[in-house]
Amino acid sequence: MRLSHFLACSLASLASASAVVLENDVPVGASITLPRTNSLLPRLPWAHHKHRKDNWGNRVEKDRKKITIRASRNDYDDISADFLWALKKANHGGLVHLKKGKKYVIGKKLDLTFLKDVYVKLDGELKFTNDIKYWQANNFYYDFQKSITFWVWGGKDVKIYGSGVLNGNGQAWWDGFSGAEILDPKNKYYRPILFLTDNATNIEVSGLHLKDSPCWTTFFVRTKNIVFDNVYIDAVSTNASTLPKNTDGFDSLNVDGLTVTNTRVNVGDDCFSPKPNTTNIFVKNLWCNGTHGVSMGSIGQYPGVKDYISNAWIENVTLLNGQNGARLKAWAGPSAGYGYIDNITYKDIHIENTDAPVVLDQCYFNINETTCAAYPSKVNITNVKFLNISGTSSGKNGKVVADLKCSPGATCNGIYLEDINLTSPAGSPAQIVCDNIQGGIGVDCIPASEADD
Repeated sequence: MRLSHFLACSLASLASASAVVLENDVPVGASITLPRTNSLLPRLPWAHHKHRKDNWGNRVEKDRKKITIRASRNDYDDISADFLWALKKANHGGLVHLKKGKKYVIGKKLDLTFLKDVYVKLDGELKFTNDIKYWQANNFYYDFQKSITFWVWGGKDVKIYGSGVLNGNGQAWWDGFSGAEILDPKNKYYRPILFLTDNATNIEVSGLHLKDSPCWTTFFVRTKNIVFDNVYIDAVSTNASTLPKNTDGFDSLNVDGLTVTNTRVNVGDDCFSPKPNTTNIFVKNLWCNGTHGVSMGSIGQYPGVKDYISNAWIENVTLLNGQNGARLKAWAGPSAGYGYIDNITYKDIHIENTDAPVVLDQCYFNINETTCAAYPSKVNITNVKFLNISGTSSGKNGKVVADLKCSPGATCNGIYLEDINLTSPAGSPAQIVCDNIQGGIGVDCIPASEADD
């Protein structure tokens, strides 16, 4: 009886305690902690333990090995090597924890495309250096709109979550770029994207603050099933003469399954803007301030290339103080490509003080009317619904609150508007413009030539 009592007490003690593993290659200030499920008790033949599972069928946080690393001492104390070590140790079922109140500075490019079943719990601040000279020479480059990034996340089943901040340290970049747009053919001042995935499946980001990206905040490439929930994105300059540019909230390329829910975006460009070959999009409970709107596109940019966007449901969105509200955009011009946008629904959209609340733009990007008429867009727009759209324009476009001008080089049909309650401070009644659209659109509209803008 004494022996059995001793064994029971010993096993209970082992079962309730986590084990800290000591290894020869652990960096200074780092640690590896095993979960309670790795203790002796569950390994015994009479002990039955069933792991809890996440939505991908993997272990939940409390059942994972936890890796921690030292924090940076200042904004120049680069812990890139430690972070990479931690992710490799956590790969295949572990967790990297970046602690609250601590700062972790990344000063080297990181290839993180090897990940499989990894959690990253970011409760502190993960911040990039603003060493412009280094990052201009050391980055991951993508031909699409001359995009670069600090790092690339890839693999399968990656969860990044917590209450912390991912900080792009963008002020120095905005101060230095002198207004050079990424689409300017003369621009060689490339600014990094804050968070980029490539060749990835099942990526989930939640709870974080994505702050001050030098360029686009996110870009998803060749990715399947990516979810952002309860995220705050902003890009706010401390210098009134150098405002953020091209700091989109969400961009994508060759993506199947893009979900954004319960999220706020305060940037100087597109709030949400899936780009070529993105399908199965779901957006709900999105708040956008000072943005270029929730856009489908742009697509059709590159000559001879077919692009598409399909199957998007956009619901319960608030758009404030912006350039555009609900927008579809496609390229025209002598070197434009072709493609289609199909099966898009905007539902329950509230818009305030926005220049163009509803817009179909097939003369993107800065194509003048003469060139657009000579070389019209070849992107077809079909089966697009705008349901319960309310609020006010800024009055910049006069009484026009919806501007739907289809390219004469494309087919536009199945465009339908219902419960449109938009007003303009320029006067009433508000006007809805429609040109070259096949069939009725569900509401009264006028040609652009008759609009009071």
